[in-house]
Amino acid sequence: MDHANDNSINVAVMVKLEPDLSEGNVSYNPDGTLNRSQTKNILGPHSAIACRAAMYAKTCYNAWVAVCSMGPPTAEIALKDAMAICCADELHLYSDRIFAGADTLATAETIKHGIIRMGRRIDLVFSGHRAVDGETGQTGPQTAWKLGFNFIGNVIDYSIDVERRMVRARRKVYLPSLYTVLEDVECPLPALIALDPSYKDEYRRVSERLRYARLEKEARRRVMDYKSYLRIWSAKDLGVDVRYVGLAGSPTIVYKVEKIPKVKASRRARVVDPSNLDDLREVGNLILNIALGER
Repeated sequence: MDHANDNSINVAVMVKLEPDLSEGNVSYNPDGTLNRSQTKNILGPHSAIACRAAMYAKTCYNAWVAVCSMGPPTAEIALKDAMAICCADELHLYSDRIFAGADTLATAETIKHGIIRMGRRIDLVFSGHRAVDGETGQTGPQTAWKLGFNFIGNVIDYSIDVERRMVRARRKVYLPSLYTVLEDVECPLPALIALDPSYKDEYRRVSERLRYARLEKEARRRVMDYKSYLRIWSAKDLGVDVRYVGLAGSPTIVYKVEKIPKVKASRRARVVDPSNLDDLREVGNLILNIALGER
């Protein structure tokens, strides 16, 4: 472990290679499952948000940044794209047939071992809100639990108190059928932060914007030679217990996939006169009925 500077911040970013689900890029097998070999793969959009948060840490707190991913060799694409966003210092790919078929819990086990073996004391881990091909949002918090890190989810803004070794965050608290609350929280490092899709990085100082521009240029240079920053880890390299990774370590499995039947849209449209009180009253009653679940 590198403890040369106790005031340094070491960051890890969890990313995933995901299918590009935009129109025209998706191919399905006859049984309804995704044909991954015929579907274009990209760095997941939520993973890209996590990379932006890491770039903020690198820009404003001079953080050391490593990006990690579990997947097949083609997941190098995601790591390369992640480096372009956050100017990563290291790239780590956990790739082994033993990892295949993993659910979120088994994936978290693999990533935990990878983060522990990065060679530095990791202070802060960033993950996306969810993956577009899973939609569970569980891998981030499960990884935090396995690492013994504090966890903050749905984060839209954060700052680090380096001296106190604390992270402050503003997060969204979603209240079903009601409204969204913004909550300010803080916790000691180490911590794992899952970014809300609405996260936005703001560089308020001129010095931060200038440093960001320099790091962007450096990121482009590193991407040209990304393989020299990449290390590929096997199950043996990570020292995992094979009972807890891959399909063997997954308490959940996908045993059936069904296509969602398309329902014929039936919409009615009506133009109302905003100066007509009767029309406005009718619109108000309609909105109230929908809110009360009566329509």
